Amino acid sequence: MKQFRAFRRAAIPAVALSLAIGGAFAADAKPDVHEAVAGGKMQASSGPSPVGGIEMVQAINPKSPPMSKDEFEIGKKIYFERCAGCHGVLRKGATGKPLTTDITLDRGSDYLKTFITYGSPGGMPNWGTSGTLTEKEVDIMTRYVQHEPPMPPEYGIKEMEATWKVYVKPEDRPKKKMNDLDLANLFSVTLRDAGKIALIDGASKKIVDIINTGYAVHISRLSKSGRYLFVIGRDAKIVMIDLWMAKPAPVAEIKVGLEARSVETSKFKGFEDKLAIAGTYWPPQYVIMDGDTLKPRKIIGTRGMTSDTNEYHPEPRVAAIVSSHYKPEFLVNAKETGVVHMVNYSDLENLKVTMIKTPRFLHDGGMEASGRYFMDAANASDKIAVIDTKESKLAAVVNVGKTPHPGRGANFVHPKFGPVWATGHLGDETVSLIGTDPKKNPQHAWKVVQTLTAAGGGQLFLKTHPKSKNLWVDAPLNPDPKISQAIAVFDINNLDKGYELLPIGAWAGVKPGAKRVVQPEYNKAGDEVWFSVWSGAGEESAIVVVDDRTRKLKAVIKDPQLITPTGKFNVYNTQNDVY
Repeated sequence: MKQFRAFRRAAIPAVALSLAIGGAFAADAKPDVHEAVAGGKMQASSGPSPVGGIEMVQAINPKSPPMSKDEFEIGKKIYFERCAGCHGVLRKGATGKPLTTDITLDRGSDYLKTFITYGSPGGMPNWGTSGTLTEKEVDIMTRYVQHEPPMPPEYGIKEMEATWKVYVKPEDRPKKKMNDLDLANLFSVTLRDAGKIALIDGASKKIVDIINTGYAVHISRLSKSGRYLFVIGRDAKIVMIDLWMAKPAPVAEIKVGLEARSVETSKFKGFEDKLAIAGTYWPPQYVIMDGDTLKPRKIIGTRGMTSDTNEYHPEPRVAAIVSSHYKPEFLVNAKETGVVHMVNYSDLENLKVTMIKTPRFLHDGGMEASGRYFMDAANASDKIAVIDTKESKLAAVVNVGKTPHPGRGANFVHPKFGPVWATGHLGDETVSLIGTDPKKNPQHAWKVVQTLTAAGGGQLFLKTHPKSKNLWVDAPLNPDPKISQAIAVFDINNLDKGYELLPIGAWAGVKPGAKRVVQPEYNKAGDEVWFSVWSGAGEESAIVVVDDRTRKLKAVIKDPQLITPTGKFNVYNTQNDVY
């Protein structure tokens, strides 16, 4: 039940499915931004949760309204297609509010049916009157949320090893690069709805290969050496690709859970390429694996107490994971508890985890320019937590705009305030610039030194490059096609001038479709920027390449195989945290 209908201030997206039981529940529910994007139409529908395909047992509550087994299965299907991303598998509150039976039974069927049908000003869409759900489906969901949620199975080492495959053993792999590809300027492009990635050569703009990966590919990450490409999809399947082979191909894969978003590799000196880590939405945990085979070694759960009220949360989903350059540590975001796990991987048998308390609903983020501080977005709290990876502690908490969504953010030197890190926002049209130099510019460190006004709300990513003077800001979730199909670009040396809006979607020259422009990504040289022009699975999409200096169209990459391209990951930039 995720659909953007209500927009405030420069077209701000409404809450993605909030089965909010009354205004008090709808008021502070926030969208899980990566759940809020989907195929062809301007509608937030991320597709079915992989958890929904798992057999679950119906728990009978005598106080709940009657449901047949078939009706319960319909309700379960709708819930995992529409609701679980915000409210959690167990319905105990994730980004959205709790839908536990103590609440839903107390409210009653008439009350629930009204809210599901008509929505509310607090952000609850009108699922019934909009036609998204039929009258029968509204009735089923009214009763379904008054029953105990079915419990999905756990997923341990035994289950992981049953899916683990090594196609080419490490000893049988090339000892040197066996192809003529310029790997540093190779792009791994997510083909989201196809369950594939495209490897595209940065110079020729030609597709090198299309590789099958997993359902709803989420991100690509590189090993420290740049040899291995790790791809993870929402189905928690990781595919490890060896870029040194004559033709880059998968050498190992594993399924680490039932639903996931994040993967990363060890980068600290002496541990390069040694380990990999992945975090899952269900079960709420993360697993450390061997970096050359994906053999699972250690699983750590995230269930625990919230950082603010110290209440137990049964489902803290693992969002972003980054690798420290200062210590042999991974930084793991436990979204719902607001706790960052700093996992020291130097001794897996005697694992040490430092727990950093931050604002809740941690989502994404990246390193500031020195690589010491992790700028971590607690998006539903409208804050950025600054984590010192050298001292392993929280350095600051910065208030920013409405629902920050930086991706990995953007680093540049501000002409007045020195080094800054930037985040855009899903919930408003602003871009917040935060000072990041506590040594030379302590008066500006960990403060919003300037707020820019971009084209509109619904921003997902922004980007610049050390060699660029431009800051690019997308807004693919904005309801106005003139904004969602364009890109706002600022001159870093003249930020007060405001943005220029470039019609990237029109430049693509594709057939009619959503044409959402998403995720700027630089090539290695930093002289051109790539944009996904993202339409639905049945529509034509493309990648548009723009000259960074002139801001003019340089190339358009079209191919029938480029189905729903979203994220693009340049090997060198991803490998070296250049953003």
